[in-house]
Amino acid sequence: MCSGLNEQTGTIKSIEAHQTNLEVWVQSFLAAELKIDQSLAHNGICLTVVETYNDRYKVTAVKETIDKTNISTWKAGDSINLERALKMGDRLDGHFVQGHVDATGICTNIQDESGSKLFSFEFPEQYAALVIEKGSVCINGVSLTAFNVRKNSFTVTIIPYTLAHTNFKNLNIGNQVNLEFDILGKYFLRKLALQA
Repeated sequence: MCSGLNEQTGTIKSIEAHQTNLEVWVQSFLAAELKIDQSLAHNGICLTVVETYNDRYKVTAVKETIDKTNISTWKAGDSINLERALKMGDRLDGHFVQGHVDATGICTNIQDESGSKLFSFEFPEQYAALVIEKGSVCINGVSLTAFNVRKNSFTVTIIPYTLAHTNFKNLNIGNQVNLEFDILGKYFLRKLALQA
C-alpha cells in the first residue's frame, strides 16, 4: 500500500522479455535500502524486488501487468516514478494507492497555468463512474486531484515541486500513462452491482 507521493525517480537500465514476463533493471538511490521481496510502485505499478546490485535492482512484470499497464512502452533511459510501501505510523498525505493499475490513459493536453501546469487525460469510458470532480486519481504513481471531469476525461494540476520531482516533466501529449482509481469508489460500485 502506498500514498501516491513519489519518493524519487529511477532510470530504466535494461528491460528484457523472458517468456511471457519482462525483467527490468532500475537504477536508483533507493537500491541500497531495498531487500529481496520488497514491493514498491514503479509509475504506479506495484512490483517486487527480485535482485539488488549496488545502485540497481531488478523487478519482474508478469503478463497480467504487461497487458494492463504501459510497461511494454518502457525503454532503457526512461525515468520512472518510485515509491516504497507505507510504514505503519506514517502520515497519509496522498490517498490509498495499491499499485494495481486499472487502465491506461492518454495525455491529451498540457497547458501552462501561471507557474503550474494543467495536464488533461482521456481514459476508457467503462471507468467513468470511478472519476469524480475533486476526487483522487493516481497517475503514474502520483496521487492527484481530478477536475473538469467528463465522461472519459479529466484534468489535473501539477505544481512546480511535483513537476521537478516526478517524470511529469517528461510527459508529452499522446503519451500513455498508468491510472489507478480510488479503491473506495471501486468497493462502492461493486456493492451496488451486487445489489442490482
